[in-house]
Amino acid sequence: MKALTLALGFGLALTAAFAGAAENLPQPARVWADRPAGSVAAVKLAALRYAAFWNSGDPRYAELALDPDFIDRTLPAGRQQGVAGPLQASRQFRAAVPDLKVDVTDMVLAGDRVALRLHFQGHFSGRFGDVQGQGQPVEFQAFDLYRVKNGRIAENWHLEDNLTLMQQLGVVKP
Repeated sequence: MKALTLALGFGLALTAAFAGAAENLPQPARVWADRPAGSVAAVKLAALRYAAFWNSGDPRYAELALDPDFIDRTLPAGRQQGVAGPLQASRQFRAAVPDLKVDVTDMVLAGDRVALRLHFQGHFSGRFGDVQGQGQPVEFQAFDLYRVKNGRIAENWHLEDNLTLMQQLGVVKP
């Protein structure tokens, strides 16, 4: 019983400590919603937690944002389906661009959906495949559409400006 109490106490302390990180959630520049702010709070929080994951690389944000049965509806070749996919993608991309940051430019909340226009930037100072970065800046746009269920992202459709990114990385010639 004592071990269970200690485990529960540790879990609650960890949850409380991480809840303080809510101040680190990226804030959208513009938000549109089809109903009052309070009724879209869970949908918005899930989207901002997922943006915080891409902004920081901290897997705890992804675990809080994504439903355990998360489905990527535009799954790139070679990426795992489910929560493991974004975790894998973040690790690989942060190996190339360790200082990756994301700004949420626009957020549209409608029903159980949230659409985001994202602006990514950082410096290519690591490796991407066979290419070694020289610290050059990278900057690209992305669009995400999420379906949120029970306060977590259940499905994701996404488009990234990969041509611009690959040109900046030197993998594709302009």
